[in-house]
Amino acid sequence: MKPATKWVLRIIVLVIAAWLAWTYFAELTNEQPSHIASGNGRIEAVEINIAAKTPGRIASIDVREGEFVKRGDRLATLDTAAMQAQLHQAEAQHRQAQSAVIAAQSQVTLRESEKTAAEAVMVQRQAELELAKARYARTEQLAQQGSMSQQDLDNAKAALIGAEAAIAATRAQIAAADAAIAAAKTNVSGAESTVEAAQATIERLQVELSDSELLAPRDGRIQFIIARPGEIVGAGGRILNMMDLKDVYMTFFLPTAVVGKLALGSEARIVLDAAPNYVIPATISFIADEAQFTPKTVETSLEREKLMFRVRAQISQALLEQYIEQVKTGLPGVAYVRTDNSKPWPEYLQLTGQN
Repeated sequence: MKPATKWVLRIIVLVIAAWLAWTYFAELTNEQPSHIASGNGRIEAVEINIAAKTPGRIASIDVREGEFVKRGDRLATLDTAAMQAQLHQAEAQHRQAQSAVIAAQSQVTLRESEKTAAEAVMVQRQAELELAKARYARTEQLAQQGSMSQQDLDNAKAALIGAEAAIAATRAQIAAADAAIAAAKTNVSGAESTVEAAQATIERLQVELSDSELLAPRDGRIQFIIARPGEIVGAGGRILNMMDLKDVYMTFFLPTAVVGKLALGSEARIVLDAAPNYVIPATISFIADEAQFTPKTVETSLEREKLMFRVRAQISQALLEQYIEQVKTGLPGVAYVRTDNSKPWPEYLQLTGQN
């Protein structure tokens, strides 16, 4: 081997050794304080499935994957031709039912008029009955005195019986009129119920028509599109998936010794790999009550120390709203917590005006 080559190799070895020494020293100087614990994780957000309430054909998809949408924005539309036809039919049935109500009410008015006429006839018949009774009484008295013939008495009695029969017939007419009025009112109630049923059908179809426009339930980002225009989906069929960017968190894992010192609501810090110079404030919102990926039975204290618990660090909604259009899920990073709240955060986890 030539001397020059040996010197090059020696220089390369020295450079590698120096780099390894510097890396080791950097790790020692950046060692976490004893009251700080950390875990790796990724930024996540609550997922919302946008689904069809009723079966139908997709008419249009009005957003793109990755697009930021605001509450109330139209995301997709279902074909409504069949429902429009059903609505027109229901509206026609509603008008027909309203006409039936008017006709039934007219029958009630007619029957009440017939009853009024029968009652007027009853007054007349009662007057005729009183007259027939008085005439029969006078005729009977005069017949006993010989001033009236037996024929006259028979005629007066027949008139009295006729007047009483007329009274009975008129009472029957009044009773029939009452029954007809009751039946007509029942028809009115039935027709009104038909109107209400038709109105309910119209309202239901109008709701279904409004549901054919799928709107964003809140601000968020479209994660992916599941179905495309022209496809037929069933009731509850998913069409889009979006992320709620006001409910963002990082899930990470901590050992038993650390979790035992944490409480819900404790402060946390998140540092993303994509932005290592920014410290994001967070709050512990969830601590699992069962350990993850551990043996079924834990019999020794050493094994208990190896138990890992799932923890969630929630980013405040106010901060998310401030930067909502820049929020992205899936970014990896590290979440930090304090096991002793009486001790301050280290300098590299202090919040600055940039956060």
